[in-house]
Amino acid sequence: MSYIDGYVLPLPIENIAAYRKMARKAGKIWMEHGALAYHECIADDVKPGKWTSFPQAVKLKEGETVVFSWIVYKSRRDRDRINKLVMSDPRLKMDPSTMPFDGKRMFWGGFKELVTY
Repeated sequence: MSYIDGYVLPLPIENIAAYRKMARKAGKIWMEHGALAYHECIADDVKPGKWTSFPQAVKLKEGETVVFSWIVYKSRRDRDRINKLVMSDPRLKMDPSTMPFDGKRMFWGGFKELVTY
């Protein structure tokens, strides 16, 4: 089964265009290095929950939305190899102060598939 990296982050609504531009560039680079799929999604039906939710998880502020993203790899081994290449790719070097989102409120992790159709 495939291996998945998942990401959730808050994004100021005014930065959607800048984020889309950055995500398109990043997606192409991940795919060039061997990812099987790259997805970036913007919240459409994401409400605060009673105990937890996407907005609560990223400490969503007024004027922000939630981005949910995932990258698919053949295996954990491929993911580790590909991410090493991507992180050292000079095309993705960015100044953290110019990022279109608050990276301190982003969370991510790697997942083994449990069920796939």
